[in-house]
Amino acid sequence: MLRKASSLSLFVKISKLNSVVSNKSTESVKVTEKTTDRKKNQEEGLKYPTANFKLNQYEMNAANKAVEMEMNVFKITVVLNKGCVLKSARSFIIFQSLEKHAEIIKSEPRVEDIEDEKFDFEFTVVCVTREGQGVFTKDINSIAEVDEVIISPIEEWISQGISEDGKDEPLNSINEVFSDGDGSLSPENMKSSEGDQGEQQHKTKTVKTVRVDIDRLDILMNLVSELIIIKTRLEGIDSVNNIERTQSYTEAIEYLERITTSLHDAVTKVRMVPVELVFNRFPRMIRDISRELGKEIMLNMSGEETELDRTVIDEIGDPLIHLLRNSADHGIESIEKRKELGKPTAGHIDLRAYQDGNNVVIEVGDDGQGINTDRVKKKAIEKGLIKKDIADNLSKKEIIEFLFKPSFSTSDKVTDLSGRGVGLDVVKTKIEKLGGVVEVETEIGKGSKFIIRLPLTLAIIQALLVNIGKEKYAIPLSSTKEIIRITPDQIKLLQKQEIILLRNSVVPIVRLNKVLEVPDDGNERKALTVVIVRKGDKLSGFLVDSLIGQQEIVIKSLGVLLSGIKCIAGATILGDGNVALIIDVNSLAI
Repeated sequence: MLRKASSLSLFVKISKLNSVVSNKSTESVKVTEKTTDRKKNQEEGLKYPTANFKLNQYEMNAANKAVEMEMNVFKITVVLNKGCVLKSARSFIIFQSLEKHAEIIKSEPRVEDIEDEKFDFEFTVVCVTREGQGVFTKDINSIAEVDEVIISPIEEWISQGISEDGKDEPLNSINEVFSDGDGSLSPENMKSSEGDQGEQQHKTKTVKTVRVDIDRLDILMNLVSELIIIKTRLEGIDSVNNIERTQSYTEAIEYLERITTSLHDAVTKVRMVPVELVFNRFPRMIRDISRELGKEIMLNMSGEETELDRTVIDEIGDPLIHLLRNSADHGIESIEKRKELGKPTAGHIDLRAYQDGNNVVIEVGDDGQGINTDRVKKKAIEKGLIKKDIADNLSKKEIIEFLFKPSFSTSDKVTDLSGRGVGLDVVKTKIEKLGGVVEVETEIGKGSKFIIRLPLTLAIIQALLVNIGKEKYAIPLSSTKEIIRITPDQIKLLQKQEIILLRNSVVPIVRLNKVLEVPDDGNERKALTVVIVRKGDKLSGFLVDSLIGQQEIVIKSLGVLLSGIKCIAGATILGDGNVALIIDVNSLAI
């Protein structure tokens, strides 16, 4: 009996040993597979050096939270074209595209280095998002001068992970992928002081900063001090008698109004930065383009000290790149042709900025061949944008407008600089998004000039408040020309478009209640209120129910979820606490 028990015990032990050996064999196969994946990952790491990095504790915490909330974590490597001249400007556009759908928790190299062009032709970011991988692939690949986009979801990091010491070890969770040492992330080692975490957050977030003159900050500090003084004065008014109270209150309110006006001016100036930050990048770009095209091109810049709002400065770079390339490629003739025409062999491109009232004007002009409107008209007819009989009656300015249509190009061949039909379309879209307009002046044989008019600041503007149905809307005063009263029978129909005659000029009418889908109050009016707005040289009439008055408003963004609404430029909070939407004149004007 004892011998049988001993045999049974031995059999059990042998079975256990076989089981262990079998499991080890299976694990060995898995490790071999993972080792192959890791070697492939290491090879890719050598190809894309910026993809080789480790996340710090703050970034690990953010990624862990994202996974707990069932969100996606992607590592995205973007490779730019080797011929990309303004790498930082192109990278900024890519970052903007990413931030529409995700939050960036890591960038390699750092954002500051990317802004200063201290990187090669690639960079890698780690994003936390609810969107799928396809959204980023489509958006980034649609941006010009992007050669390759490599996106790795968190699952691939786990399967291809490498431990801290570089040895091949199987990784079972996100904690092991993001760990610094033994593969564990306890609550204790995840915690850091508020100062350290704040510092890491500052480094990893794509923040926008402004360098401010200390004198401007001193002015701001003095105004805040005066604001505190007047606050104390208002609090002490209750202690005086009734006769003096009214006079003291009136004086205090007037003083408060002066301080707030001065404070507004001071804050606006703090946000302002010189356009020199953008202009300084262009001389090198023009030199490279001139060598590529075999032309002699001189870039003359003036007005670099002109100041613009930081938000405008961040956006204006890409449109100017397209305009300068356009002048160099389409405008300036070849050296041989310029000699034939009796022009100097070196073509000149003038980049000029200056302030004009509440606007800043940026001009890009050249002494080239000018825009051939006949050729533009011919291309428009070929593309089916307009019929020949109608095209023959168009003015010079109306023909030039076709240049700003999507996918429109007069180039016969596609090159790195032209022929893709994305240049001037991007310029117009971007400038109108900033509340500005683009005008064109051209003369055959003498050159062309593109004039961009931009608002000084996007933060605080003067606006005309109007009623449409039971809702309040704001129309920027900079786009408002005049206000008129008409009768319903003055509105005529021309080619299915409502119009009115204003001093012998035809002005198209836009019924804002229909465009904005505001319910009509049902009242029939004998007199109608029309706000005449301008978009460049064109006028349009916005039909509103009534006027509220002029008011200084602070523009608030609608956020990512409502960013696609074309008719609305933003929102503002009124004195009574209600929200009024700001009408985007450029998208609604006909």
